[in-house]
Amino acid sequence: MTAVPLTAAAPLRATARQLLRDSGYVLLGLPLAVAGFAAFVVGISLSAGLLVTTLGLPVLAGALYVARALADVERFRLPAVLRQPRVRPAYLTPRPGGGYWHRIFTPMRDAQSWLDLAHALVKLPVALLTFVLLVVWWALALTGTLYWAYDWAIPRGPDDQDLSQLLGMGDGATARIGLNTALGLFALLTLPLMARGCALLQASFARALLTGVAEVRNRISTLEEQKRAAASAEATALRRLERDIHDGPQQRLVRLAMDLSRARHQLAADPEAAGRTLDEAVTQARETLDELRALSRGIAPPILVDRGLPSALAALAGRSLVPVDLAVDPELGTPAGRLDPAVENTAYFVVAEALTNVAKHSGATTGRVTVTRRVGRLEVEVTDDGMGGAHLAKGHGLAGLADRVRAVGGTLDLASPAGGPTGLRVELPR
Repeated sequence: MTAVPLTAAAPLRATARQLLRDSGYVLLGLPLAVAGFAAFVVGISLSAGLLVTTLGLPVLAGALYVARALADVERFRLPAVLRQPRVRPAYLTPRPGGGYWHRIFTPMRDAQSWLDLAHALVKLPVALLTFVLLVVWWALALTGTLYWAYDWAIPRGPDDQDLSQLLGMGDGATARIGLNTALGLFALLTLPLMARGCALLQASFARALLTGVAEVRNRISTLEEQKRAAASAEATALRRLERDIHDGPQQRLVRLAMDLSRARHQLAADPEAAGRTLDEAVTQARETLDELRALSRGIAPPILVDRGLPSALAALAGRSLVPVDLAVDPELGTPAGRLDPAVENTAYFVVAEALTNVAKHSGATTGRVTVTRRVGRLEVEVTDDGMGGAHLAKGHGLAGLADRVRAVGGTLDLASPAGGPTGLRVELPR
């Protein structure tokens, strides 16, 4: 009986918490903006006035450092409003052993320092506007909804006309209280939207100046890392394919050529021996074909292309030497639920490589594969009850797997303490 009220109250609590966060962000933004504006005005004025004596340069550097400190405070507050991870730019730092003037000029050569100072200058009008709007809305909401409690205490003369009389709603206290209460309820119901809008306006402005350059650099760095990971994964896959072909099909094809040559020489002298040799050659050809099919499954599994991820993973689990419990979202196999081919291939190879390691190295008796579709991402988890000790060091299969995951913008986490169990968790964007 209590589940329904608790469930219904959860959105209200979440709205109230967000309202308080947004309101606190906007209200505290004004004194911070005033401090930043004062630092800008004082720093620029003193540095300009003292520039002829070279004392203006240290003052300007100090103003840049003060603006940086205030910018750090603003960056600390942004995640509560924007719901994004905190981003701090990489500022230029004086080199070890640098002289006095080197330390003075270092912040002046940093573009982000000037953006911090610009934010300190132009934040004040934005903060003032949002502060006034929010305070007015809070005042309307509180005074309007509580108007019934203090209407009697408002002194009125015999010639006073209130808003209800001007609108032709009568001259009674009931009409007056009703009108003010309606205005208060309107302000109260729209207060979360107003607070959210003011907070986003102020936070978006701060984000553009204080973290925009860093976010662009991070995106460029991420793209470069993905390219390096893709090249590394491709090189690893090619080396592995070359080794597998050399150790398997190539050796069998050499043996097949030798058997056929021997059978040709045996045909005239010993037809029965030639027939046995040809039978061995047929066996070698079949085994070679099976190995080539197995290698082709590692490159582009036909079942993955034709029937989707659930069927392909079911085939992997069926061939595994260790019993595997498989749980895959069935919608991933439907035409509407199919993922990008790169994501499907990566998920398939994650499971294939993980199950191979489980069978070869873990000593596990059971394994479990879970593939879940979330909002904006695909989660793949492979666990086993083996001895543990797996790691992502270079030269191991999981290192190449990590490169393949990073190449598509995903993340890989491995937990494999000594003694087990081992858990591999991969998140892929979709």
